[in-house]
Amino acid sequence: MQLKTINLRFTIKKGLMLGALLMGINAGAQEIIVTDSTSIQPEDELVQNQPISEDEGSRRKVDGIAAVIGDYIILDSDVDLTRKDIQSQGGSTANVTDCQLAGSLMENKLYAHQAIQDSIVVPDAQINNYIDQQIAGMVQQLGGMEDVLEFYKRDSEAEFRNELFELNKQSQLAQKMRQKIVENIEVTPEEVRQYFDEIPKDSLPVFGDEVEISEIVIKPEVPEEEKQKTIDRLNQFRADVLENDSKFATKAILYSDDTQTGGDILSLGRKDPFVKEFKDVAFSLREGEISDPFETVYGYHIVQLVKVRGQEIDVRHILLIPDVNNAAVEKAKEKIDKVREKIENGDIEFAQAAREVSDREETKSDGGKMRNPTTGDSRFEQTKLDTKLYNQISDLKEGEISFRITEQDNMGRPIYKIIKMDKRIPQHTADYGTDYMKIKDLALQDKRIKAIQEWQKEKIQDTYVKISGKYRDCEYTSNWLKK
Repeated sequence: MQLKTINLRFTIKKGLMLGALLMGINAGAQEIIVTDSTSIQPEDELVQNQPISEDEGSRRKVDGIAAVIGDYIILDSDVDLTRKDIQSQGGSTANVTDCQLAGSLMENKLYAHQAIQDSIVVPDAQINNYIDQQIAGMVQQLGGMEDVLEFYKRDSEAEFRNELFELNKQSQLAQKMRQKIVENIEVTPEEVRQYFDEIPKDSLPVFGDEVEISEIVIKPEVPEEEKQKTIDRLNQFRADVLENDSKFATKAILYSDDTQTGGDILSLGRKDPFVKEFKDVAFSLREGEISDPFETVYGYHIVQLVKVRGQEIDVRHILLIPDVNNAAVEKAKEKIDKVREKIENGDIEFAQAAREVSDREETKSDGGKMRNPTTGDSRFEQTKLDTKLYNQISDLKEGEISFRITEQDNMGRPIYKIIKMDKRIPQHTADYGTDYMKIKDLALQDKRIKAIQEWQKEKIQDTYVKISGKYRDCEYTSNWLKK
């Protein structure tokens, strides 16, 4: 189950290696996973004299300090470990220099350092939940916890977890800082036009074969008695916790249909893209309170407010998905087949039928027209289509309607749909009028990149930076040497 509206399932990406944050190398041409560093004071004297553990002291003596960025250091071994992480995850480092890796690590530390200055907070519970999933992935890949510790040359799980905690905290701080820099940046139509006009004619982007498609979706109706059974069951869970001292988290692990989160804590703010009904209920609760059952597009929930942290809250939830019976399934199949027959016979237009009978709210009001979630327009580049959708439409001619297609909704229940191939657009050079939404997206990306570059330029000047050893001879995209 996925509470966030932008995806179908709620999954936290499981990092199988020590890396925790994807970010661009200085030139932005390749993504790497940034690895370990240690927090320190920004003055050389404090770096040399501050109390440190025996292991950390040995590590610094062996490694040496490659750079100091604000409150963070980057050790020589961090650069080597970053390269190892890229390679272990299947990435090529043949054309990646130590200078590029060091520059990328420095950018990450600059973001994390400034995030702390701006009072950006990453909840410890959120980090620990992520670490649990990281370690589970490592164990699955390498064979066992002992194998993980041997691979990363760590003496104990506690030591490894502490290291992962600092690593993930810095990475998530950096990510939030980058989001903050660009979150309010937009482009006007005039800026889009200016961006397009400044592209040399022989350098205009070429867009591949594209399609415009529409859909009609019919979902089997859930019987009222099944809905009530689900609500009654959630009320029983709630009563057991409130009256019989049962643990909400245990109930969630054992019974929730949201198998991805189980009894885990979910951290959310009012601007996070969780479904509205879920946020409305969650933010209406007092700390420790459990909601009454309520419905979202994913099923029925109860929510427990665990903790309030300023503008964010930590919650747990239990999701139950009511069943559909065979009669409802057969009725849905019959309905979609009759709709297709009426369209083919000319009794009704596809768009009108979508508005009248389709059960997918995202496309219903627009006559079934599907929108590209990346660009927001009605065109899909064929090579970037989801494999399942590509297979469904690959043989359709322009104007043709598919036969009944069976899928599953985000609750695992069957749904039925038909797809119409509205238009096929062959590969072509970018045209301002035809491809406005794509050009707008490119212009927005360009503006965000420039904003980040300006931010880096300013913050590097205002932040303590010291580059040591061979890294002083590098040519960086950013002015790390403050020349």
